[in-house]
Amino acid sequence: MLFTGEFEHTIDTKHRLAIPSEIRSRMDPEVDGEAFYLVPGPEGALWLWPERTFERMAGAMEQSLLPAEEVLEFEELMFPQASRLGLDKAGRVHLPERMIRHAGLGQQVMILGVWDHLEIRDPEKWEEIRKKKLARQGEIMLRARRVMAPRQTGGGTDRP
Repeated sequence: MLFTGEFEHTIDTKHRLAIPSEIRSRMDPEVDGEAFYLVPGPEGALWLWPERTFERMAGAMEQSLLPAEEVLEFEELMFPQASRLGLDKAGRVHLPERMIRHAGLGQQVMILGVWDHLEIRDPEKWEEIRKKKLARQGEIMLRARRVMAPRQTGGGTDRP
């Protein structure tokens, strides 16, 4: 599923966050699953991955009794912090308090559609980050184009 857009939402007093109906209406339980995995992302973001996407990507990781140091560090950081969040009947997920604290989130949040996942961010922090990235938009686009070129010609990928 392709995630796009920005949505202003509120975390309620029970730490529930509504997934935008525009996103929920496009999700297919057979393809995407019926839940999300929440993991800490960079720059104070929380990342929400559709259940099946997260599990497919985790399954695609090379398994070994002796993984490379970088992979081991990634696994030790990512998987213990990951939380599976089911959707309630109102289309909300319950965010663990530790994750809310980790990301420095208040009641108001931005939900961003970022290609294959959603990001939950503090609106003020997001605006600062967005301004910095917009100032470097040309450079960012050129770097992305260089990374994408091998994919378009059948070469390697940086994302599973």
